[in-house]
Amino acid sequence: MPSRGLYAILDLTSLQRRNLDPLESARALLAGGPAVVQLRAKGSSARDTLALLRALVPLCRAARVPLFANDRPDLALLAGCDGVHVGQDDLPLAEVKKIAPGLLLGVSTHSEAQVQEALAVGPSYVAVGPVFATSSKENPEPVVGIELVHFAVRRASLPVVAIGGLDLQRAPLVAAAGALGAVIGALLPDGQDVAQITDRALALGRTLRGNSP
Repeated sequence: MPSRGLYAILDLTSLQRRNLDPLESARALLAGGPAVVQLRAKGSSARDTLALLRALVPLCRAARVPLFANDRPDLALLAGCDGVHVGQDDLPLAEVKKIAPGLLLGVSTHSEAQVQEALAVGPSYVAVGPVFATSSKENPEPVVGIELVHFAVRRASLPVVAIGGLDLQRAPLVAAAGALGAVIGALLPDGQDVAQITDRALALGRTLRGNSP
């Protein structure tokens, strides 16, 4: 699990709003060299999500990029994903580790207390956010600011992922904190030109690794 760079989230709702094909978008994204890819399919059925995960696994494997499923350790296992990401309202970390001990495990946190609780269980990484205001979720948690990212990085001996409202202008703040940056909206093209996804992923990845865009 990388500790710096672009944690790219393929959000099906965002792709559907722009009439973008998920697999075509994934190929363009992987061409941009992200550190991690996560599939977020909140409105999709388990059957459709599993089918898409199974299609993404060989693409990510060929690119040597770990693939995470959002929320569903069962689907992550069935599809052969590298890991699963869970939130505060999903299965507890300890339970996920019991049923899927072979998966990498990430968890969302929104406060210092939640960061410390997660670290005590031993995930593969801790996500912190929303760092900035975001429109990718219907009911986002209150903005926590970059300060919570610094707190998590100081306390953790594992990767930290900053999420929420990240774009190319804000990415240097995350790079300076020593965290990965999770991005949804800033990866997507203005129209339907998926080549823009590659360009945006490359620029964000360079910046989040601490290099100039």
